Amino acid sequence: MSIGACRFCGRSLQHTFANLGMSPLANSYIKPAQTNQVERFFPLHALVCDGCFLVQLQEFESPEAIFGDYAYFSSFSDSFLQHAKAYVEMAVDRFRLTGKSQVVEIASNDGYLLQYFVQKGVPVLGIEPAANVAEVAMKRGIPSLVRFFGTRTALEMKQEGRQADLLVGNNVLAHVPNLNDFVAGIKIVLKEDGVVTMEFPHLVRLMEDGLFDTIYHEHFSYFSFFTVEQVFAKHGLVLFDVEEVPTHGGSLRIYGRHAEHDALPVGSRVTELKQRERDLDLDRLKPYLAFSGRVARVKRNLLRFLIDAKDANKFIAAYGAPAKGNTLLNYCGIRTDFIDYTMDRSPHKQGQYLPGSHIPILAPDAARETKPDYLLILAWNLKDEIMEQMRFIREWGGRFVVPLPDVTVY
Repeated sequence: MSIGACRFCGRSLQHTFANLGMSPLANSYIKPAQTNQVERFFPLHALVCDGCFLVQLQEFESPEAIFGDYAYFSSFSDSFLQHAKAYVEMAVDRFRLTGKSQVVEIASNDGYLLQYFVQKGVPVLGIEPAANVAEVAMKRGIPSLVRFFGTRTALEMKQEGRQADLLVGNNVLAHVPNLNDFVAGIKIVLKEDGVVTMEFPHLVRLMEDGLFDTIYHEHFSYFSFFTVEQVFAKHGLVLFDVEEVPTHGGSLRIYGRHAEHDALPVGSRVTELKQRERDLDLDRLKPYLAFSGRVARVKRNLLRFLIDAKDANKFIAAYGAPAKGNTLLNYCGIRTDFIDYTMDRSPHKQGQYLPGSHIPILAPDAARETKPDYLLILAWNLKDEIMEQMRFIREWGGRFVVPLPDVTVY
C-alpha cells in the first residue's frame, strides 16, 4: 500500500522504517493553563523510499506551525557553543574569509554560531524563521532575516547582492519539507566560487545505535551520504568533502560547491564514506526494514529498567527537555508514574510541561531538594556536559542513566 510520495524523487512510499505510533509535536511544550486541554497527536511513522533510500516522515503540520514560536535556543549548550566556535576557526582559515567575505547561515537560531564570525570581523547574515529566536540574535548585533529559506528567499538575496562566499546550515536540512526547493535555493544564493557546509545527523549512526528518538515531526528527512549526494547533484552541486562529527549522536558535515567550479576536487573522505555505506548495503532495502526490531528492543530494555527501579522504591528524575526526549517518552509510554519531573537550563522551557507525558520541567537546582536516586538523561548527546554539571547528585548516591544506544547506568 502506498503511503504518499518521496519528497525527493517522487516515488511511491510503501516501506516502513520505524512506526513509533502517535505522538505530539516534539517541541509543543504545555503551559500550565493548557494541561487540561486537548493535545494534537500525529502518526510518527518513518518510511523509506525504495528508489533513492531517503528515510522520511510525512508532513502533518506546516513548518510555520512548528517553527513560528520556537522553544529551542542553541546557546544553552556549552558543548554546542564549543563546536560552533571550533567550526568558525576552521572555516575562516580554510576558506580564507576576511572582512570582504559574506557568511550566511540558514536556521541561524539565536546567533550561537555567527557571533564567532562577527568576533573575527567577517560580515554575516542569519536566516531564521522563528521570530522569537531571531530577536535574540539581533540583540547580539547579528543581522537576521525572519523567514524560511528556499528559492524565493534565495532569489531576493541574489537580487540584493547578498550571495554567500560561505553558506552554513547546521541541523536544518532534516527540517525541510520541500527538500528540492531548499537545495535549489542553495544553488542560487551561493557565489560562483562559494562553498556550502551543512551538518545533519548521519542515518548510519541512527541505524547502528538504535537512535530512534531522533525521529520526530520536525525532522522530515534522515540522510545517508549516499542519498544526500544524489539530492545535491540533482541541483548542480557537488559534495567535495565530508567529515564525521560527534554532535547529536554522530553527524555528517558535508562540503559542497557548484558543479561548474572544479577548483575544489572531490577528496578521499568522500570516496571512503561512500564505500563504507555500500558495504552496509544502504543502497538496498534490507537494512532499513530490519530497523523496527531494534527499536522495539530498546523500548523493552528501558521499561524493564524503570519498572525494576520503581519496584525497588527508587526516585527517578530526568534531565533535559529535548525533542528527542519527547519521542522516547511518548513511544515508551513513560509519564509521571515513572519520572516525577525533568530539569532544563533553558528558562524558555522551565515552568512548562513536556508534550504528551505532561512531565513538569524544572530548573536544575530541583535535584538538590528532592535528591533523586536516578537521573535519566534525555539529552543523551550532551551526557558528558550534563554529568559534569549535575555531578553533585553523587553526594547522596545518585546515579546517571543514559537510555540510548543501550540503557547504561553511571
